[in-house]
Amino acid sequence: MTDARTSALLAVLAKGVRTIELGQPLFTGMPCSPNHPGFRMALARRHGDLRRPDGGSASSEVIVTGGHVGTHIDALSHVSQDGRLHGGVDAEKAQRGGAFTELGAEQIPPLVTRAVLLDVAAVLGVDVLEPGYGVTREDLLEAAEHAGALPRPGDVALVRTGWAAHFASPQTYLGHATGVPGVTEDAAEWLAAQGIVATGADTTAYERIPPGEGHRTLPVHRLLLVEHGIYLMEHLNLEEIAASGLTEFPLVVSPLRIVGGTGSPIRPIAVVGA
Repeated sequence: MTDARTSALLAVLAKGVRTIELGQPLFTGMPCSPNHPGFRMALARRHGDLRRPDGGSASSEVIVTGGHVGTHIDALSHVSQDGRLHGGVDAEKAQRGGAFTELGAEQIPPLVTRAVLLDVAAVLGVDVLEPGYGVTREDLLEAAEHAGALPRPGDVALVRTGWAAHFASPQTYLGHATGVPGVTEDAAEWLAAQGIVATGADTTAYERIPPGEGHRTLPVHRLLLVEHGIYLMEHLNLEEIAASGLTEFPLVVSPLRIVGGTGSPIRPIAVVGA
């Protein structure tokens, strides 16, 4: 962050803060794209399975999950185009040995920066965008005007569609038959032109997913990850922050350092005044 941003964050902290969760909880049976292994958790040891001489006992779990399940961030190794990752890295060579030697999840930096909420659902006057709706550049410009803040270089742009309202209904949320709203290519090009470091949305794939079970291309993933090196966050929950009325705020995102991984679970947190 710049000195001005550091000073602003310290000023907020000095007055006392509270936090707003921007992620979804992780639980067995949560919505998960069929392209990824789902989240599973089970107790490997229960209290009473083994008692210590003093009567103490411990319980622990086993967790199995893909790197792109639940609220997560995409590493730059996640998507290639014509065999190349961001910066022209040869994808086939980089993934030899079962883990990426370049652009892995461990190289995603912790993010402590300004976030701008682009509430497209609000500016279109709906609680939730229609299935398969394509968020355009004009939608984002209108949302930025509504927010009173344009994304700046180094910022994170958060796009709200309202789709998190469907998270408790996996079939609706994943939208295989109906589609899922999301960012279109022209909107992504506009975001990239602002110099943002990352962007995220409250849907399963960030970009627009049209209806139907057929082959799906991901042009926005290509544009942002491969061409511009901009990180993507998916499965956000932007309902509470939208209800708070806040449109710009300090954001903290700390990816796990999964060496050679293509993504990481995250717990994004908005830091707001007490």
